[in-house]
Formats: sequence, C-alpha cells, structure tokens
Amino acid sequence: MKKYKDVGIQDRSMVWNTDLIETLELENLINQAAQEMFAAEARKESRGAHAHENFPERDDTNRMKHTLSYLDKTYVEDAKVELKYRAVIDQPLDTEMHHVPPAKRVY
Repeated sequence: MKKYKDVGIQDRSMVWNTDLIETLELENLINQAAQEMFAAEARKESRGAHAHENFPERDDTNRMKHTLSYLDKTYVEDAKVELKYRAVIDQPLDTEMHHVPPAKRVY
C-alpha cells in the first residue's frame, strides 16, 4: 500500500480521463485486497469458502462472528488495516422462520 504514493497520472483533463479513473480503481482494489488479506490471516479456522490449510476445522465457539475491516486513515498509502468483530445474529427476527443451527458443510 505504501508504493501507491509513486502512482501518478499524466492526463490532467476533466473529460473522459480514463487515466484518472483507472488510478482511482487501482486505489480501491489495493484497499479491498489489503482488508481481505488481513481479515483472512486473522481467521484461525476454515469456514465455507474461507478455507485455511493450517486450521482445517470450523470453530463455532470462538469464531462465530463477523469480521469488520477498515483503514485507519483516509489515504490508502498512509493507512493500516484495522479489524473489529460483530456478533452473528443466529436467531430469526420474526416467527415465520425457525432457528437453523450452524453446521459444517459436507458434500
């Protein structure tokens, strides 16, 4: 993320500036990729598509939570990824649906 400071654009026009658009898209991709990598590294289990070779089993006791990630500063080149967690709502919010307990995916 630090090397993003070296990215520059040549086209300074304000109309059909694909150079600017591609640079903004690159910043967004770097932002998203960094957050995804940090969140994946912090997860010490495998769950669905989030397979982790070092932790092949689910851990519903300790890891039944959502990972929230964000950058601590506005500009991606100066920022660090911060992780927080939020509890999973595992009970239905109305009476139309019954509770479905978490279970391992087996095929």
